[in-house]
Amino acid sequence: MDILIGVFRLAVSIVIAFIAGKLISKLKLPSILGWLIAGMMIGPHALNLLDSSVLDSQWFEVTESILECTFGLMIGTELIWSQMKKAGPQILLTTITESLGTFLIVSLVFGLIFWATGVPVYLALLFGGIALATAPAPSLSVVNDLKTDGPVTKTLIPMAALDDLVGALVFFLVIAFVSAHLSAAGIPVSMVLFLVFLPVVIGAIIGFITGKMLRRTKKPGTTLAVMLLMLLASAGIGFAINHMLPTQVLNFMLIGMSYSTVFANMITEKQLNDMMKVMNPVIGFAMVVVILNLAAPLDYHLIADAGIFTAVYILSRAIGKYAGAYFGASITHAPETVKKYLGFTLLPHSGVSLVFTGIAVSVLSGSAPECVPIIQGTIAAAAVINEIIAVFMAKKGFEWAGELHKAKGGISFDPGRTAKAQ
Repeated sequence: MDILIGVFRLAVSIVIAFIAGKLISKLKLPSILGWLIAGMMIGPHALNLLDSSVLDSQWFEVTESILECTFGLMIGTELIWSQMKKAGPQILLTTITESLGTFLIVSLVFGLIFWATGVPVYLALLFGGIALATAPAPSLSVVNDLKTDGPVTKTLIPMAALDDLVGALVFFLVIAFVSAHLSAAGIPVSMVLFLVFLPVVIGAIIGFITGKMLRRTKKPGTTLAVMLLMLLASAGIGFAINHMLPTQVLNFMLIGMSYSTVFANMITEKQLNDMMKVMNPVIGFAMVVVILNLAAPLDYHLIADAGIFTAVYILSRAIGKYAGAYFGASITHAPETVKKYLGFTLLPHSGVSLVFTGIAVSVLSGSAPECVPIIQGTIAAAAVINEIIAVFMAKKGFEWAGELHKAKGGISFDPGRTAKAQ
């Protein structure tokens, strides 16, 4: 009975978010703003429709993990090697410069502030490690909602995947350093690399097997069934491994991304297009649930309680993302629009930041509990404020780049529309 009530609450929440997205889109703003606001309003800190009994339940955790994998299909099926190989070095280098640039700027700014105020300086490294992460779902939802296409869009999509890898690697290295400094249970470098790349390995192995199977299928229905069954298998393996770890840190979006990247490069273009015509509405549905899961835990009351640390964090992170992306695009001779506007599309942050914050708090709570409120309060308030600003700025970035409404198709789970593969 509790599960049925929970499913009903989730279904009502999805309908509310969908309606909110439609209303926001009437104002020529991205639908995701409506989803985010609706998520906060129906979450545990407001109307409590999507309450903690749903968000913390195992059935929702499993469902959300599968939907994250499904959302990863959107990224992976765009990473076709024959189309990417020319821009590969440019995208990789720009990802590194924007990620490390953000880490360095945020760490330096907070290092100076903490040194002057008597707060342990090593905490600045945790702020920097959390800050470099980008949540790809908000910007990618803008891509699909407003049908963007052009150099900025084509750069952002593969960067969304690479950015998670770089962000996770740097963050876990910082956690390992801080753990050793606090004489807590240190995290071996081998474990760091294992946690970062394990989702990619899981997805790639299952994706390779799927690609071999799909080469033997002839009918579109069979192709779709094989892809879906193997997607569930990859999510199931990830979920099982996640529960064996001390902290559940596997990125299911990366599993779905690497899974689909591998099989998408092994099958014909027609097979892929036929499959995505069916899957695009499903991805649209997954996107709404992923955003609701991201927004519901956010406490909008934190906007009023935000202090100077929150303002500094949001501003220094934005400068790091923009400057790092501009520098990387400049030295790789990217198009002018990529140099000027890519940074604005990299500002969304909250989902990944809250996961990283939880890990940081677990490390600090035993040896430095006095630091927990500083990092927890700052990032939580920044997650609420930044996400609304970031979605708006991502939309403006695509608008200034002249890429709005340039794509032929988009993703939607509205049954009244026919979704097309981009």
